[in-house]
Amino acid sequence: MSSSTRKKAVILLSGGLDSATTLACAQSEGYDCYALSFEYGQRHSAELHAAQRVAAAMSAHEHRVLHLDLGVLGGSALTDRNIDVPTSPSVGIPVTYVPARNTIFLSFALAWAEILQADDIFIGVNAVDYSGYPDCRPDYIKAYEVMANLATKVGVEGHRMTIHTPLIDLSKADIIRLGLAKGIDYGLTVSCYAADDQGRACGECDSCRIRAAGFADAGIKDPTIYQA
Repeated sequence: MSSSTRKKAVILLSGGLDSATTLACAQSEGYDCYALSFEYGQRHSAELHAAQRVAAAMSAHEHRVLHLDLGVLGGSALTDRNIDVPTSPSVGIPVTYVPARNTIFLSFALAWAEILQADDIFIGVNAVDYSGYPDCRPDYIKAYEVMANLATKVGVEGHRMTIHTPLIDLSKADIIRLGLAKGIDYGLTVSCYAADDQGRACGECDSCRIRAAGFADAGIKDPTIYQA
């Protein structure tokens, strides 16, 4: 199939384990993948460097980084340095939840998909081993997809915009096994909420614990490099 006739998809790529696996899933389904990352005022740039590594290593058709500043609104430990990243398991919706983040990111992905004449968006949300975020649930994705088809030119003209969530029902261990089967080098990814400038993980935040447990459950060595 020539590049002019291949189907296109926009992939939300954070630089973490889940989004890298999602990119691999889209590629395996035959999509030309347009990766989209965000510099949104997060605590560190390590995940953006990871996203660039992943996009290059996996030969994404294009990779763009959009610049926002959700930090001016605050309200999350990931964007407000006055709020500490928790180092013990959180109860309920944790302070690392960034208000409306997936809604904002999907809106930009939706806009780019329309411009590219792509009917498909991939996002690596997961409802099993996740941190309690409301915008990772299947009901949220279904509702957003309905909105996307009401709010866009392509939707009005009869094209259906589909939001794909290939990891939604998988455990972290199953996600890791899936990605390794697709050839992903998870050493390129960064999952930590409080990584340092070199991308070394703290080993204490919710994301670090979930990632480490996933590798342990999969019986696979975790390539994460931790801070001393």
